[in-house]
Amino acid sequence: MAAALAALIGSTAIGSLALATPSYADANLPLPLSDAGYTVADGVHQHLFLADSSHNQIVVTDSTGKVTGTITGLPQVRDLVLSPDSSTLYAAVYGADKIVAIDTAQLKQTAEYPTGAHTTPSHLAYADGRIWFGYGDQWDSGLGVVDLTAATPTVTLDLNAGHDYASPPKVYADPDNPGTLVALDAGISSGPVIVYDVSSGTPVIRVTEDKGGFYKDAALTPDGQDIVVAGPGTRALTEYRLSDLSVVRTYPVKDEPETVSIAPDGTIAATVLDTDDIGDTYVFTGGPDKPSVRNVSHNWMPGTHAISWSADGSRLFVQTGSGGSMGLHRIDEPRKYETALTVDAPSTAPRAKSLKVTGKLTSGLSLPAGTPLQVTRTDMDSPKGKSLGTKPLGSGGTFSFTDTPPAGGKVTYTVTYAGDAAHTAAQAADAVSVSRGKASLTLTNNGKVYDYGKAVKFTAHLGTTYKNRTVGIWADPFGSDRPNKLVKSGKVDSHGNLSVTVNLYRDTKLTAKFGGDSRYNPASAVSTVGDRVSVSTSVSGQYKAKSTWGHTYYFFHKSKNPLITTKMTYFPGRAQKFEFEVYYQGKWYPGDPAYFKLGGDGVSRVQITGDHGKDVGWRFRVRSSYVDGTSGDTVNSTTHGAWKYFTFTK
Repeated sequence: MAAALAALIGSTAIGSLALATPSYADANLPLPLSDAGYTVADGVHQHLFLADSSHNQIVVTDSTGKVTGTITGLPQVRDLVLSPDSSTLYAAVYGADKIVAIDTAQLKQTAEYPTGAHTTPSHLAYADGRIWFGYGDQWDSGLGVVDLTAATPTVTLDLNAGHDYASPPKVYADPDNPGTLVALDAGISSGPVIVYDVSSGTPVIRVTEDKGGFYKDAALTPDGQDIVVAGPGTRALTEYRLSDLSVVRTYPVKDEPETVSIAPDGTIAATVLDTDDIGDTYVFTGGPDKPSVRNVSHNWMPGTHAISWSADGSRLFVQTGSGGSMGLHRIDEPRKYETALTVDAPSTAPRAKSLKVTGKLTSGLSLPAGTPLQVTRTDMDSPKGKSLGTKPLGSGGTFSFTDTPPAGGKVTYTVTYAGDAAHTAAQAADAVSVSRGKASLTLTNNGKVYDYGKAVKFTAHLGTTYKNRTVGIWADPFGSDRPNKLVKSGKVDSHGNLSVTVNLYRDTKLTAKFGGDSRYNPASAVSTVGDRVSVSTSVSGQYKAKSTWGHTYYFFHKSKNPLITTKMTYFPGRAQKFEFEVYYQGKWYPGDPAYFKLGGDGVSRVQITGDHGKDVGWRFRVRSSYVDGTSGDTVNSTTHGAWKYFTFTK
């Protein structure tokens, strides 16, 4: 299992803004559970089994804690226990009054052992070829057994040996201490602990004593000689010697203990309620007075046996969360003291000036002054990071160093503690916004107006910069149907110029952009230019055209209606403004203008009707225009067509 998990250890992303991020490969994995369930680790098949009482199933993960499958059809499944060879998993199926056997290689049920109506088995232990179980409810509880050594496995109830249980007993056994079964009567404040001799198959009480407390969980030491008990009402885990139930030692914790698990080498791990969020998982790496404390969840920790060592004891799995949002926290270096590293740099600083970075490295086991910390600076000139060497840890776990950043922009200082045999590695970072100079960038032609289709040269000019001399020019024609598009990008010439020629068909916003470099900020310059439409007007129906009165006039018989045809650049919904004026005593007088929609071909035809006998001798003129904003759109600049002059004769 250790080899399989080791391959998964990867690097952790650098933290920022003084948030500590561990560099070892702990993981938080989602679990499809509604609440915490009993767990057991199978080292032979590299599985972790978790009872999911709410969904009537057992969830199976691989050796990394990733969910790989489920075993379903197990109503209100509770406690789990493995056979000594890990070939079979036994589960207490509370809601179906039975115990089932599951092949751990195939992950399929192979047998079931009914325990009797309304027995509701809830706790299991394997001892000497037998499955011992606690069953019942409150004072109707008892101790039973499934004898797997018989030719036909048999179930026997009421094996209390004279003890009257106030709740289903929590039972524990260990192959290294054959013939011994420990039961906790956890449902009563007196908290009896009962040690049975079960070598004959019929329990006999060896020793019993009231220890006080409603026990939450317990675990046997690897030699099977002691039991460590967790329960509320005390801020300690208590280890009792099974031979006489005397106290061997206590393991202090800062809140009510919830669960306990013991590794093959005797390392004790436990979770606590953690109402003050000061640390919920304890690993006693060097005895009762030297716990390595971790805060793996900021919620209250769940009860039940929701903590388990891997079979080889190299890693620790802790269930976290509640209310349908459960997770599995995998601790990959549980015996090491967890370190917390913070880095604090100024929020802003001038470039090429000295700045000071401070921080702190803390642990449950203090680190000595002089402990080396590796520092790396990442900036625009060194995007992969540049080592600033090793800085020593000062007294009290604090450190500081100075640096003169050569580059502006975001500058990140990353501090790494490599860890040692007793401490986990840690890494943290903080970023500084370092000042940069203002780059000068201009773009020609702003505010000018051009004829339709005109090829116009635009020139961007970039002033002094450090390394980057690249400019991009974007053209954004008016109207949502045309995208903003890069029309040229490249290095400016020796004069700082970059030019591009753009054919204009609409009003257009051009933007020159400089991306900045390590000493100069990004810059942009805008040039918005107008573009007229193409408009032409023709007259038809006249009997002659003649240059007179300073213009070309079209002559119409009074019986003929002039037809004015306008051709204009088309745009959906566009209309031409049609103006009509009459000449009187040396001055042109306008009539009311009208707007006429263009056809899809951009053509608009207007016929001038009426009693033209009254118009004989009068001089008239008309013109067609596009007016920005009133001709139906705003994508071009106002454009007036030429006046067309006409008169009527008899």
